[in-house]
Amino acid sequence: MNYRIFPPEELLDVEIKLPLSKSISNRALIINALTPGAAPLTKVAECDDTKAMQSALSSSEPIINIGAAGTAMRFLTAFYAVAEGKIITLNGSERMRKRPIAPLVDALRSLGADIDYAGNEGFPPLTIKGKKLSGGTVDIDSSVSSQYISALMMIAPTMENGLAITLSGSTISQPYIRLTADIMSRFGVEATIEGNTITIPAATYSAPSGFEIEADWSAASYWFEIQALTCGWTALDGLWEQSSQGDSAIAGLYSRLGVETSFETAPVRAQLEASPELSPRFTADMSDTPDVAQTVAVTCSMLGVPFSLSGLRSLRIKETDRIAALAAELLKVGVVLETEKTTDGDEIISWDGGRRPVGEVPEFDTYDDHRMAMAFAPVAVYIPGIVINNAEVVSKSYPGFWDDLRAGGFTVEDASVQEDNV
Repeated sequence: MNYRIFPPEELLDVEIKLPLSKSISNRALIINALTPGAAPLTKVAECDDTKAMQSALSSSEPIINIGAAGTAMRFLTAFYAVAEGKIITLNGSERMRKRPIAPLVDALRSLGADIDYAGNEGFPPLTIKGKKLSGGTVDIDSSVSSQYISALMMIAPTMENGLAITLSGSTISQPYIRLTADIMSRFGVEATIEGNTITIPAATYSAPSGFEIEADWSAASYWFEIQALTCGWTALDGLWEQSSQGDSAIAGLYSRLGVETSFETAPVRAQLEASPELSPRFTADMSDTPDVAQTVAVTCSMLGVPFSLSGLRSLRIKETDRIAALAAELLKVGVVLETEKTTDGDEIISWDGGRRPVGEVPEFDTYDDHRMAMAFAPVAVYIPGIVINNAEVVSKSYPGFWDDLRAGGFTVEDASVQEDNV
């Protein structure tokens, strides 16, 4: 489905009920499955990624295909490694079979896990024979994906001797590691994080009472973008100011892009309003918040704010090569993105503020990437009638995005129907 989008005709004035956090949901589903006697979690994020996780955890089939759900691939690799007596082949989409998983597999193998590559070395699919692991110590490169560390953390309590994880390299997405520790704590197991070492004892998870999953700060980022490109007022239900989600940093980032955020506790929500504060140049290290890099880059491009974003090495191995995809799509609005790879492997993207002429209303490709679709949709505020191709990809994390956009006053139409009527 391709959607053509037009901006609101009136001042933005909307209250949005955001989806539940995908990051919290996926961690809670794994930990809950490792908790003896725990009832299945029912109130979790309703999106493709969590559905893939739930389906896998409830499946009795020997082959499990998790599609494009990268978090599920990494977390389930560790989960099945300690699932005594189970033999599973874990597969995914074509893109998933090109996303590296060797650092996690190597770490698990060093702990005695029985994992074989069923295709290309270093990539899914994987054949996993679950067994009790003794634990002890393990070293892992933390510069590729924090999900490898989170996967090891969550299964550590099941090991006979617990686990001490030593992180090497420049750790990316550190808030997600702390988020994992926070959710483990709510299930009764304390992880100690000191410097580059994470220590987790052998223990038994226990089901918490009154466990609730908060709203998704990553999903909120697109409304911060919309607010920055418009005026008016936006309320985002379910956002806690003191959140463990790393992307809650978006409020601080957008305070430099013309968005003022205030919080309420009854009901719990964030209120966004226009602010006169707009940086003449935007510079940020996105190591802790790589999932909102596309959103910030598009926002700056439309506001005409030159920018430089570093800490983006993980964007090359996401649902698509997000740096290449951003460069291709921003060119459609006249922005020539500069990319740089540093000697230590970091990736930096920047724009000097210059713009090429745009000769036609853009049609943005999404590359099977939900974040590309949602980051570029607000461009309609500046260029009415843009088209988002394959708009259904938002179901991966925010299935209700297009309906919420309509609730905010945007017109979202089937582009193919409009073309047929021309």
